[in-house]
Amino acid sequence: MQSIHKCLAAVVVLGLSLTGTAQQQNNPSLKRSAKPQTAAPTTPAKLTREQKFVIDTVRMAVALPESDPQDRLRVLSTAADVVSPIDKKMARGFWHEGARIETDLVRIGQTPAVSMMSSGLVDCAAALSFVENLPNNAVLRAEQSLIGAITSCPKQTLDPVSRKLDAGLEKNIVASRALMAVMAAQGETSAWSQQHFAKMFDALPDPKENAAEAENLAAMYMQMSGSVNKDIAARSGLQLLTWLGKNDDSPVRTLSITITTQAMQKALGAEGYQKALESDVVANTTVQNAGQQREIERPEPESVSILSAMDSRGTDQTERLRNLPAGQRAREAAADGFATGTGGNKQQASKYFDMAFSAADEVWDARTPEQNAAAVVQEISEAAAQVDSLNALSRAQKLRDSSAQAIAMLAVARVVASNGVTR
Repeated sequence: MQSIHKCLAAVVVLGLSLTGTAQQQNNPSLKRSAKPQTAAPTTPAKLTREQKFVIDTVRMAVALPESDPQDRLRVLSTAADVVSPIDKKMARGFWHEGARIETDLVRIGQTPAVSMMSSGLVDCAAALSFVENLPNNAVLRAEQSLIGAITSCPKQTLDPVSRKLDAGLEKNIVASRALMAVMAAQGETSAWSQQHFAKMFDALPDPKENAAEAENLAAMYMQMSGSVNKDIAARSGLQLLTWLGKNDDSPVRTLSITITTQAMQKALGAEGYQKALESDVVANTTVQNAGQQREIERPEPESVSILSAMDSRGTDQTERLRNLPAGQRAREAAADGFATGTGGNKQQASKYFDMAFSAADEVWDARTPEQNAAAVVQEISEAAAQVDSLNALSRAQKLRDSSAQAIAMLAVARVVASNGVTR
């Protein structure tokens, strides 16, 4: 459970990381040799043991078949991230394939599980092609991809992304987080931002079908209402309150109303806010009937305490673990394996990891779109790799599903890239 105050803070934070890679060519005027110079290799002349392990593992993982394009996208995204410091050319190849899959997923009506556009390996020409070929009615599904394109390649993609979002608004499709990203890039006081702030609240989508967007819309209003004309701030705030009034009663709806009214008071002043409310009966009724603030129940991420596992070293936890649900059993067994293995008892650690990987197979077989089975597989594989990376790789390769194998192998490669080979 999170408090209303923490929820409010979480809503208004939009993390947009600007990453990218740049390549520089030698200045011909500085060349002294008559011999033609060749491009610098993308990998070291001689790979270290760890680097060879990482590259070989990444290649094996990417070569495995994935029947689900979402899984393939996860694998390619992770593989590009892991191998990039060693072989940028290989990473770019993974990025290009992943970007094609990301485009196809959006076209068939799916939201990509991860976005290659957020990678530091973004090929700006490919990102531009992705944006230009995106159907106008797909901007909400591709919202994270558009944010990644803007933050990674603003020069190439800002204008086309702006046009796509504008076309979406014409169809009452409001990608509020992407709009916030564009407004930040354009400048909140720019003519585009001012115009589209008002246009967004003129084009609010069906409230019943888009109730999940309430927090994002309220966050957008809070972000921009102080930067626009007061008349626009008043009208847009009233439009949003009217829209929220059509949502079913829920803690999220109440929180969104609170965010909106507080932002209106700050933008308009107490007297202007009161005057605005008195001019709109429906918006006023929404505020009056908002109800008391309530805590919002959000899915708690499963977490396991390594400290607790450390404290239990020396005591066999096998029986206790057997009675846990598969996901929790996988994570806690891996934590116990890590604690026991790093404490020197590799034999007992092996038993725990047997249990963890077996439970991971159960999690993967029973997974649903709401469950992040990939995170479970990744977590236990990283724990095993900290103790014995070669053994962890062998365990990863024995998982029943090839997609789970690939995700686990890449998790092991990531640990080796950071810590070296452990045995």
